[in-house]
Amino acid sequence: MNFQQLRSIREAVRRQFNLTEVANALYTSQPGVSRQIRELEEELGVEIFERYGKRLTGLTEPGREIVRIVERLLLEAENLRQAGDDFAGRHTGRLTVATTHTQARYALPKVVQSFRRAYPHVTLALQEASPTHIVELLLTGQADIGIATEALATEAGLTSFEAYTWQHVLVVSPDHPLTRLPEPTLEDVAGFPLITYDAGFTGRRKIDGAFAEAGLQPEIVLTALDADVIKTYAELDLGVGIIASMAYDERKDSGLVRISADHLFDSNTTSVAVRRGAYLRGYAHDFINMFAPHLSRDTVTIALSESEAQQALAA
Repeated sequence: MNFQQLRSIREAVRRQFNLTEVANALYTSQPGVSRQIRELEEELGVEIFERYGKRLTGLTEPGREIVRIVERLLLEAENLRQAGDDFAGRHTGRLTVATTHTQARYALPKVVQSFRRAYPHVTLALQEASPTHIVELLLTGQADIGIATEALATEAGLTSFEAYTWQHVLVVSPDHPLTRLPEPTLEDVAGFPLITYDAGFTGRRKIDGAFAEAGLQPEIVLTALDADVIKTYAELDLGVGIIASMAYDERKDSGLVRISADHLFDSNTTSVAVRRGAYLRGYAHDFINMFAPHLSRDTVTIALSESEAQQALAA
């Protein structure tokens, strides 16, 4: 049994049993991948994959359990390497943070600046993705830290932490009728075309839920991933913009009026998440702490240990 065999098994599952893609990912040949898989099956005495001719089509019942063990073995091998680098005092490496556009654009710039000053020899990669894709990147080990408002807190394979809460705000042109109301209601807002985030992004569920609970069906004329796009069209008076509060800058957005929406929509919580069982380098802990100061290394480490123990009991 060797690590190349284990990687071949893991990649075969990740690549939907396409051995050509597995070979490309592992920088080897397709016959080499097939041989690695077959040799491990022969050593274990069971077939891991279902086959149709020479093609892999799925996992056998014992294969499903074996893949879980393979994932744990490869994770611990990576943990061992990371721990060695950490305890050897090597402050070099790579930190991949998967996050949404809103977080990358508005919440993270100062954190990234501080991190780069503290760890100039660590390569920091910010990978923008949808919340569901962030979960996938974390679970497959392609990202070390995930930051988003949706999806992270409900994924069993992740340990998540509340980072901060925020509200939505309304943004309109200076002469918009809503600016003349002391405190617009949902009915007032629904009387105008709306411009806001795509479904599944930046608290959109809270916006839709508030209108639905009030029995209102507003006309959403434009959606976008980026608050800057929403603000651009709100400034053109094409609709009432609904954006995350941190996306409004009074100095830069002088062509818009900000109207509080605290009384209209529930607050949102942005989470930080890491893969259960993964070892975090010291600089990863520091990045989390820079982003959310209440999340100390001890706090995160204890939570990770507890979640790992719970996972072991469940298994």
